[in-house]
Amino acid sequence: MCNHLVMERVGSTAESQNIDAIFAALADPTRRAILSRLAAGEAAVGEIAAPFRISQPAVSKHLKVLERAGLIERDIDKQRRPARLKAENMAAAVDWLNQFEAFWRKSFDQLDYVLLSMKKARGKGKGHA
Repeated sequence: MCNHLVMERVGSTAESQNIDAIFAALADPTRRAILSRLAAGEAAVGEIAAPFRISQPAVSKHLKVLERAGLIERDIDKQRRPARLKAENMAAAVDWLNQFEAFWRKSFDQLDYVLLSMKKARGKGKGHA
């Protein structure tokens, strides 16, 4: 119970576990490429596997990871199981990342200031040579 309370305090709730699954799914370049393909429209496993040098069963495993993360959904259409992008969980990941926008903006502003100061200092040094 104590661990559960600590995890809630640091943000490990059902929502954060879902975010973990989303980022774990997005960590693989093949799965990101599959998502890019599905952004153009639904596709069956054979269609998704075509550009990759991996087997259809390997693509199916990637699709299962994406489905468990809630990034895609699959239907049964006669003998096909087309997959299509499911945007809601992708939006949840973007929302989570947006929490850090102010931090990054401040960091970039600080970097701009440092670079501008260095440029000015270099310009002053050339004038006195």
